[in-house]
Amino acid sequence: MNGDYILETRGLGKHFTGFRAVNDVNLRVKRGSIHALIGPNGAGKTTVFNLLTRFLPVSEGSIHFEGDDVTALQAARVARMGLVRSFQVSAIFSGMTVLDNVKVGLQKRDGLAHCFWRGSQAIAHLDAEAMNLLEAVDLADVAHHKAAGLPYGKRRSLELATTLGMNPKVMLLDEPTQGMGIEDVAVVTRLIRRVAESRTVLIVEHNLNVVSALSDTVTVLARGSVLAEGSYSEVAADARVVQAYIGVSDDE
Repeated sequence: MNGDYILETRGLGKHFTGFRAVNDVNLRVKRGSIHALIGPNGAGKTTVFNLLTRFLPVSEGSIHFEGDDVTALQAARVARMGLVRSFQVSAIFSGMTVLDNVKVGLQKRDGLAHCFWRGSQAIAHLDAEAMNLLEAVDLADVAHHKAAGLPYGKRRSLELATTLGMNPKVMLLDEPTQGMGIEDVAVVTRLIRRVAESRTVLIVEHNLNVVSALSDTVTVLARGSVLAEGSYSEVAADARVVQAYIGVSDDE
């Protein structure tokens, strides 16, 4: 594996009964880049994410992370190695404070999953690190507020802080701006650019303005296969890509 690439797939495939969701995907993510995975609805983007992070078993092909074959590893193992994802649906503990949400993530990273329930003193040493993460996503001022009271955009920012708490080498962000208004999209876009300064980001995103603003490389999927790859301007000018986005039903 070329040392310039931190994450690579070779002939990656996934099929379910009577349906091939991903077919012969060869993906190479350059270290320190923001790489977007786009395509029309139903193209297989989320399935690829689930394969990369081991939430789904691979039917064929292989996945390599920092030169190691991780195809057969469990999801928790690859997360501890630094391949960490977020999800389309907001996943936070609404009844906890913003700060405590981040501390839960830090416990998982450090193998302290049961300490939280032994009282606040058991994890007080995580306060400073959690606050630093909240500062990174502009949430320090609401650290002691209940997460349930956060507007949607700030909830996604909190998820980003929790993901950062896992010390990712590669962050996989699944539709980070989904359901947001224009102002929140701009905020989250800036945050992603900021956190990407010291790590690699692989992003699935429907908002092509966000893709254009952030991405160094764009891979376009269609019907589970790679259709095109290059800079945003290159793929946007590709007639095959334009055609793939026309008249496709919303099924993913």
